[in-house]
Amino acid sequence: MTSQDYKIVLSFDTYIHPSKELAMSKTTEFELLKKESQPSDSELMAFFDELPIVTVDEIVSQKWKGGAFETGHWASKALAEIKWFGKWYRTAFDALPLVCYNEEGKLFSNQIMRGNASLWMIEFRGKVSATMVYDGAPIFDHFKKVDDTTIMGVMNGKKLEGWPEIVDHGKYFFFYLERIPEFPADFIE
Repeated sequence: MTSQDYKIVLSFDTYIHPSKELAMSKTTEFELLKKESQPSDSELMAFFDELPIVTVDEIVSQKWKGGAFETGHWASKALAEIKWFGKWYRTAFDALPLVCYNEEGKLFSNQIMRGNASLWMIEFRGKVSATMVYDGAPIFDHFKKVDDTTIMGVMNGKKLEGWPEIVDHGKYFFFYLERIPEFPADFIE
């Protein structure tokens, strides 16, 4: 094989797998946004809008470790205070939105939002994608797919009595979920 042949093979390989190349670039862009000390809402929303939709079937029967983009939204501090770990979607109608650590270091379903949640395909910003709807609160977590193991979320909803605005002065809460095979601690019912 000559050096010219080698160049053709590389070019051919790139041509066969353009979706893989695109996914890697979105994953890389996502990782850079996670590392930013305070990404802007407009930057995060533009990134979210570019992501492909995710279906309910891609989310259910999965455990997810959560994280927040540090934009200054009050929800980041609130989740840290309740020791939020992530979410568990046992089925589309049995979703645990606030899997948290207790004082003994075990995981449990925190009921601070008056119940659990369910997953639906709902339109947000012109795209129909998987959305988690809280059972006891007018809150929607809209999801888009970063890659096969990561989804990005935008929290939307109406004001709850005794809580700050969900969309605080036009600022959404941006977060992400990373699929995990098992929880890092025992889960107690």
